[in-house]
Amino acid sequence: MKICTLATGDHVYRYYKSIVILFEQPRKVISTAIVNGGYREDLTAVFNNDCNPGAGMACTLRAPTYQEHIKLITEEIGLDPLATAGMETAASMQNVAIHTERYETLTVTAIVTGGIEVNGGRVGDPADYYQPIDKGTVEKPGTINIILIIDADLPPGIVSRALVTCTEAKTAALQELMAGSNYSTGLATGSGTDQTIVIANPASPLHLECAGKHSKLGELIGRTVMPAVKEAVFKQTGLSPEQQHSMLRRFKRYGLAEEELWQAYADNTDKAVIKPKFLHELYQLDSDNCLVTYSALYVHLLDELQWELLSGREVQQAGNELLTAVAAKYGVAAPVIADTSMVSCLKAWQALLLSIITNTIHKTEEEK
Repeated sequence: MKICTLATGDHVYRYYKSIVILFEQPRKVISTAIVNGGYREDLTAVFNNDCNPGAGMACTLRAPTYQEHIKLITEEIGLDPLATAGMETAASMQNVAIHTERYETLTVTAIVTGGIEVNGGRVGDPADYYQPIDKGTVEKPGTINIILIIDADLPPGIVSRALVTCTEAKTAALQELMAGSNYSTGLATGSGTDQTIVIANPASPLHLECAGKHSKLGELIGRTVMPAVKEAVFKQTGLSPEQQHSMLRRFKRYGLAEEELWQAYADNTDKAVIKPKFLHELYQLDSDNCLVTYSALYVHLLDELQWELLSGREVQQAGNELLTAVAAKYGVAAPVIADTSMVSCLKAWQALLLSIITNTIHKTEEEK
């Protein structure tokens, strides 16, 4: 089915688990595609394909090599493998987000699919891929794929600059959602398998030679990509401001999770411990307005410590003040951060949280 017509006159279709753009005229394209990627002016189409075979099943190659696999997919979609650049993902094409912005005669459209719950990461995170590995299985669990269409003529170098601005916009969207890396304590800047295609229109009478943040084109790229990324990840995984209003999600990248909290509680209580009751109280607190607010502040202190923007002493002092404020709010004794280390900061917050839960459980039992 045709899902939209672009300002360039090109039509966007969704079929065979793919989103396809067929070019009416020659286009300038730069992409991260493995096949027919880089800067090209001879392409006739681009696509984004959902390679997910089903829930719980891995994305596997359907040919001996990835190049042959993509050729097979391209032919099945009905396109020329020699003149098509494609991307793959496990995200559903039904969850696509399309945003368009205009300024005078300039139109920019972002078409985005994706999620980062499984393999969202921060640039510079520890990685293990270096040597060639068996590509019999292609893992694409959380890819953010972006097709950016600019209805203006751009020099090749500026098409490349548009790709950079597009990437910055994607990262800005994730940072505004406070999406955490799955491989470090940092905030995610994307997933490990993100791909992007940028398309410019050489037939347009509008010629631009800047795509950076000081240009109107750069502004429009940001204003299309950022909301499209947010909408796409929400549709695919539920990631949203509402979902992030959670103490546990804010602390997840620092390793403070349900199981760790439960084990610490079970190891330090003399009474009979019932895990479902503990988790019930934990989940009740998880979205508490006051606790989420203080959690956000406390986690940001840890970020500032890690980024060396605040000293250990400064974080220790401010952290103790936050702990005292939260403890007073919930009527428990305030723990003290023992030293200036990250470990001590996390232990203190864990102790506070367990005190609040223990106090709540005791009150419930007394009321019976």
